[in-house]
Amino acid sequence: MFRVPLLIAVALLIAFGGGIGSTISALNASAGAGGIHVGAWAAYPLGQTEAADPYAKSHRARAGLLLLGSAEGLTFSATEDDDGERLTGTCSYRIHGTTPQARAWTLFAADLSGQPLPIPQELPAAYNSRTVLREPDGSFAITLSPTAKPMNWLALPDTGYFTLILRLLDTPAAGNSGLLDLDMPNVEKIGCGHE
Repeated sequence: MFRVPLLIAVALLIAFGGGIGSTISALNASAGAGGIHVGAWAAYPLGQTEAADPYAKSHRARAGLLLLGSAEGLTFSATEDDDGERLTGTCSYRIHGTTPQARAWTLFAADLSGQPLPIPQELPAAYNSRTVLREPDGSFAITLSPTAKPMNWLALPDTGYFTLILRLLDTPAAGNSGLLDLDMPNVEKIGCGHE
């Protein structure tokens, strides 16, 4: 007597649960089509415009992020180092090189949802194009580590995975003309544990 309603309830539960699960998975999988990938860095310039695909718009709405317009700049993120390994707070990294041409840029570490990592106020949590110490050729090197390092050092909490966020403000890289020849900084793992 209860066998048929039970089978219908199980079938509906599987259908609705599978549909909701696959939708959430699709929204978390990508910030949209038309991505730019340079080394460890990725950006989605179309995800910030009216031409964004429905997944990019949903991803943006679900995250609650206000993204830069194409005339304002471009946001790059890196979740892996140059060797393809996930960035983790238990390791130290060296970000070195130059950025694409931009009026200004900012660099900080964030959690996987894009929120800045909880760094104590007295420790360096971000750098920008005006505060970073540079080499004579204009390049820079920033060390990310849970322990203090000389020169440009960003503090990392000794926790799990994180994302690097590099925002280029007022840059020609946000337009179609400069997308092929971007010179992005390298993300190199220099060790794990307390060194």
